[in-house]
Amino acid sequence: MQVDRYDFLPVSRQDMADRDWYYYDFLLVTGDAYVDHPSFGTAVISRVLEKHGFRVAVLSQPDFHSAADFEAMGRPRFGVLINAGNIDSMVAHYSVARRRREKDAYTPGGVPGRRPDRAVIVYSGLARQAFPGLPVVIGGIEASLRRFAHYDYWDDRVRRSVLVDSGADLLIYGMGERPIVEIARRLKKGESIGSIRDVRGTCFMASGPDECAFENAVVLPSFEAVSTDKKCYAAAAFAEQNEQDFVRGRALIQPHDGRFLVQNPPVRPLEGKELDAVFDLPYVRWYHPDYEAQGGVDAIKEVQFSIIHNRGCFGSCNFCALALHQGRYVTSRSHESVLREAEKMLCNPDFKGYIHDVGGPTANFRRPACKKQAAAGACADRQCLFPTPCPALDADESDYLTLLRRLRALPGVKKVFIRSGIRFDYMLRDKKSEFFRELVQYHVGGQLKVAPEHIAPNVLAAMGKPFADVYERFCNRFYELSAECGKEQYLVPYLMSSHPGSRLEDAVELAVYLKKHHMSPEQVQDFYPTPGTLSTAMYYTGLDPRSLKPVFVARTPEEKAMQRALLQFRSPKNRELVLRALVLAGREDLIGSGPGCLVRGPVPAHIHALAPRKPGRQENRRPDGRKTDRRPARREAGEPAGRQKGGFGKRKPRRERRP
Repeated sequence: MQVDRYDFLPVSRQDMADRDWYYYDFLLVTGDAYVDHPSFGTAVISRVLEKHGFRVAVLSQPDFHSAADFEAMGRPRFGVLINAGNIDSMVAHYSVARRRREKDAYTPGGVPGRRPDRAVIVYSGLARQAFPGLPVVIGGIEASLRRFAHYDYWDDRVRRSVLVDSGADLLIYGMGERPIVEIARRLKKGESIGSIRDVRGTCFMASGPDECAFENAVVLPSFEAVSTDKKCYAAAAFAEQNEQDFVRGRALIQPHDGRFLVQNPPVRPLEGKELDAVFDLPYVRWYHPDYEAQGGVDAIKEVQFSIIHNRGCFGSCNFCALALHQGRYVTSRSHESVLREAEKMLCNPDFKGYIHDVGGPTANFRRPACKKQAAAGACADRQCLFPTPCPALDADESDYLTLLRRLRALPGVKKVFIRSGIRFDYMLRDKKSEFFRELVQYHVGGQLKVAPEHIAPNVLAAMGKPFADVYERFCNRFYELSAECGKEQYLVPYLMSSHPGSRLEDAVELAVYLKKHHMSPEQVQDFYPTPGTLSTAMYYTGLDPRSLKPVFVARTPEEKAMQRALLQFRSPKNRELVLRALVLAGREDLIGSGPGCLVRGPVPAHIHALAPRKPGRQENRRPDGRKTDRRPARREAGEPAGRQKGGFGKRKPRRERRP
């Protein structure tokens, strides 16, 4: 795709000079390559500021060993804005096994290591070094999910708020369009950054709790408490999630080393025309041309011909960060805005007629869960879909269906796919539309990806996912509709191993289910304890934050490997791990050539020795498997041969006969 660098925001002093910019207002620093597409937070925030009359320059993946790249851009008038990129920098760098990743899709040519670990902290320090006294505002997913004291999987300890460690002035959490515009306007008016303390959707450090501008603030357990007391950590994590609602959410205060982290209440989400306006901004929808010689940026491939139509998610899976980042209230764009974006795709010479996705956090959500959420907020005492759908749930996908029909009708569009997550329990509740039938008929390319994640009840309860019988009903209906449409189509399930609550026995149960239903999953994800989720709180504390009851956690690399191997038991490379898991779980009945067996025998001796022994059972076999006679050994030791109920060598006295 051919693009002009002057359609992008400036990325150097020369770019600014070419535009006759003799000053600029904000320097936006990011850990990703500069991709001007609405799927990238850097593009959205910079274009929103541009729309409101501010000059923004982008510094992408600067050299983090010195402040030279910062200084080369020149000092901005109002401040430096910092994000780590579209994903947490530690997740971008390391696998769940803490191994360094070999490729970074958000870097030109996929070259790893272009951003530092804990990028927000490092970039903030460099900004302070380059521009002393200039306001520094951090945001994006890394800052948002690390805004409180949080468990860090890579350090295996609780870290302080990223606002403390970075030394920034303000932190914007969640979706930042409203807060960043208000902050920018107030800085332009000459207000000091230290006096901006009442903006919703922001956090700041205070010398005392009385600096909070909002009433009824909730004081969380301190950093010192949550780093030493796991019950305090679990309680704090639940409170943080529970207050993430723009209607009823209160300010939160967490003491940190004698100072106080203050989180102002969440900002109201953009809706309707406001959200349309953000997506209608003049994005180039491609990466900066400077990257072409380096091999381009792979991250654009998945989103170039995809459309985001909504924000927020009331599904609230416990392992997902969306509840803490975007909230549970769902908003959506108008049909006209989505159609305008699709029409721009039609003008792209690389477009082949296929829209890859029309989705978002959850594709089939286009409205709040119920009518009262706009006025009363999401319920604090229950989830919308778990453990069963709320009676007040308004399950209606007719608006989404109408949007898809209009997209299909555009001249030049051959197929519209749906590849974002589909919430199948919500689909089954919808009796008002033909969405399920048309999904199967028009929007599946042979395979539909869905996320049951597991089938064991206790694991699903820890995840906050619907139970297995719901998934079974969805599967049956999917294949029925596929047959009625004359299509041979398949479901591709996303599955997760080692989530808190999952014991080895639960992984075996899932493997048996996969065998019974002739399923061979290619994609299996080990649970990754990322900051800001309830599941991560479970992993760290061993407690369910919702009830503070104990929950099992698989922690050792060996047990995690066995759980993962069971989900792909057909792979020859997993044979020994599967044998080990089945023996340890006491399920040797699943080893052999029978129709229900997972893997063939025999079991090697070193694995067979791992079999659990029954309580109180005396081992009475030699290493070669033959029984031993223990009586001679006892006699040689001088022990009596009799063995009575009272113990070895004890005989009950005979009862004397009455005369």
